[in-house]
Amino acid sequence: MDQAFTPQDKLYIGGEWRRGRGAEIASNFPADGSLNAKLAGASQEDVDVAIERAQYAASDPAWRKILPHERATFLYKISEGLARHADRISLVQSRDTGKTLSETRALAMSAAGTFRYMAAALETMEDALTPSRSNYLTMSVFEPLGVTAGITPWNSPIASDAQKVAPALAAGNAVLLKPSSWSPLVCLELARVIEEAGLPKGLFSTLPGAGAIVGERLVTHPAIRKVSFTGGTETGRDIARKAADKLMPVSLELGGKSPTIVFADADLDVACAGVMFGVFSSTGQSCIAGSRLFVERSIYDTFLAKLVAATERLRIGHPFEATTQMAPLIRPKHRDEVEDHVKRAREDGGIILTGGERPAGADYTDGTYYRPTIIAGLANTSRLCREEVFGPVLAVLPFDNEDDLIRQSNDNSYGLACGIYTSDFPKAWRVARAIDTGTVWVNTYKQFSISTPFGGTKESGLGREKGREGIRAWMAQKSIYCDLSQVPHPWAKSAL
Repeated sequence: MDQAFTPQDKLYIGGEWRRGRGAEIASNFPADGSLNAKLAGASQEDVDVAIERAQYAASDPAWRKILPHERATFLYKISEGLARHADRISLVQSRDTGKTLSETRALAMSAAGTFRYMAAALETMEDALTPSRSNYLTMSVFEPLGVTAGITPWNSPIASDAQKVAPALAAGNAVLLKPSSWSPLVCLELARVIEEAGLPKGLFSTLPGAGAIVGERLVTHPAIRKVSFTGGTETGRDIARKAADKLMPVSLELGGKSPTIVFADADLDVACAGVMFGVFSSTGQSCIAGSRLFVERSIYDTFLAKLVAATERLRIGHPFEATTQMAPLIRPKHRDEVEDHVKRAREDGGIILTGGERPAGADYTDGTYYRPTIIAGLANTSRLCREEVFGPVLAVLPFDNEDDLIRQSNDNSYGLACGIYTSDFPKAWRVARAIDTGTVWVNTYKQFSISTPFGGTKESGLGREKGREGIRAWMAQKSIYCDLSQVPHPWAKSAL
């Protein structure tokens, strides 16, 4: 793949490419710190222009009254464009985030699949003819909300962007996308594809910029009818409070401290591979990372020895190397935060079984690399077991029985995901139903389908994305009653 690229340096606002009027944003390559690009981010004025044009586009009968299968045509074209440009999108995202090319290409193809699925789901969606209670016809129909917004994180931007933009457009809305300032380039590639697909101008805008300016304006502007946010829990709380003032629906996919469980009857090779993939892939920069590992006490020492040895064989390297399993963290500041978590874990009595430091060698000097880290000796109440690290750090704990396991797993403010490894299906089913979380994987981890809803419980969020109902989440439901009697209402008959 050609590693040279010229990133887009203008924003796509209301169907036009124009320079932002906000503060400058810099994108750096995490592998060596080199500059990818500088661009001016969006200002509040840019947001207002995008909203004004979105209002016009969303209310235009040419879009609002278009038949579902005709609207789906645009989504199919966007899907085809994403697949056609997947190599470029992959390269831009790897430069932007430091992820491996193999992962970013998979994310680009996942985004293409999301648009394709939402187009197909849209074509087959039905309104409901509800059971009549008298001599009238009753229907439940769904209509677009109007102007909506998606706010996405830096760790998997193209896939996260698609999971908000595709259903929003499928529902018949206009949608404004605010990506993280840490990975501002990928959304501009999405905008190029959407423009190439011929989507009516104004229905989509990209607004990278400061959350305190762009995000704040999107959440509080009276014309925005829904916001879908993926990111940190504290920011999610703030969005929820502001949305409550507007009585605006929100979807919030927030943080996690997900438990992974290994029972004594598990296939230990399958479990070991799944645990490592669950927490160390994407260099741990994943909201669903299985960062708390519970191992049945009878195999605790045996499994830990196996896991530590395998972890030390993971290949840390440049994101463009085909053999790399762990690439750099996104920014020096983020690596510093991961190191602070490990430092506090040591202070709390944690025992570093492997990792806990930057890798040595000239290949790693300029990049933001960090070794996969496994820490034992901590209680489930420790800071490391309560706080989201968002890095390659795993806390390991023993458990004695199912009741003990379920109690410890649920003793956490988060509820995003869980992994269970066992050869006993009834046990897997019991535990899966008992864990308070949004997603459970059995004998695997981090497997996704756009057809299957995703979201969290407790402080991991509100609402669900994906699946057929993922489109309905961007629509307003309306009931229609049609009288069939053709006679005056009895209440007023005597007055006629």
